[in-house]
Amino acid sequence: MTALQSLQGLSWIQRRKITGILFVLPTVIFVLIFFIIPLLMTFFMSFHDWPLFGDRAFIGFDNYVDLTTDRQFLKSLDFTARYTLLVTPPIFILGFILASLVRHNIPGIGIFRTIFFMPVVIGLGVSSLLWVWLLNDQVGIINRFMLDMGLVTKPQLFMAKPDSAMAVVILSVVWKTVGFTMILLLAGLQGIPDELYESAEVDGAGYFQKLLYITLPLMRRTIALALILSVIGSVLSFDQFYIMTNGGPRNSTISIVYWIFNNSFTYFKMGYGAAMSIVLLVILVILSAVQFYLLRDNT
Repeated sequence: MTALQSLQGLSWIQRRKITGILFVLPTVIFVLIFFIIPLLMTFFMSFHDWPLFGDRAFIGFDNYVDLTTDRQFLKSLDFTARYTLLVTPPIFILGFILASLVRHNIPGIGIFRTIFFMPVVIGLGVSSLLWVWLLNDQVGIINRFMLDMGLVTKPQLFMAKPDSAMAVVILSVVWKTVGFTMILLLAGLQGIPDELYESAEVDGAGYFQKLLYITLPLMRRTIALALILSVIGSVLSFDQFYIMTNGGPRNSTISIVYWIFNNSFTYFKMGYGAAMSIVLLVILVILSAVQFYLLRDNT
């Protein structure tokens, strides 16, 4: 009996279930191969002394214990937390402002939406290289502009000081990602009926009253999604620091993912890097859960 004949002998409900399973199966296989198995492998590696080459030895929780005395690991956690707190507000606030500006479907507004969104389609690595060139003290356009305008008397080394390096990286990331937040918030804004605003205006409500009592409450889920994606992206930051600052100056811009990369692929301490990855995963789960709880929809 062929497979087709077997299917024909089944009831309509059974065939529908099998069809659904077949449609879902590719996604299940993809998640299993590229997420579940690597996650389990990482968890397994974290309990071992796992060099890139050579024998591997089970060491229990030693890698996790070592994390508590790793000054650079603790420093990178502190730096990543500060970076996340500094970069998230401008991304969200500017994204909300841009979404408000391009909300209404008026002639030509699509051009501005495209312009604001264009940096998002550029890879983060390419964007970082672009800003490295723009800020170059010899051929960079920004230094040339500042010199021509008399703002400075000599080319500036933006990456030479921790504060200016952090500011430049934040500027580049905001420019690169604000368009994505704009699109998310724009979808939420367009989902609010205009009749609600019109009714509020009839009752004498001003802009801030409509914002506090109509816009923000009805966009709670969209805001939660935008903030969670922004925070997760910031905590997982790597490309911009690897390309723009190379962890400098004086190891002041080493993010947690950068430190995981160094231990795993520079020092070949794969087990130690795996332990840090598991800790980072736990931190992300906790952050996401807290944000979901604070921004939950009680309706």
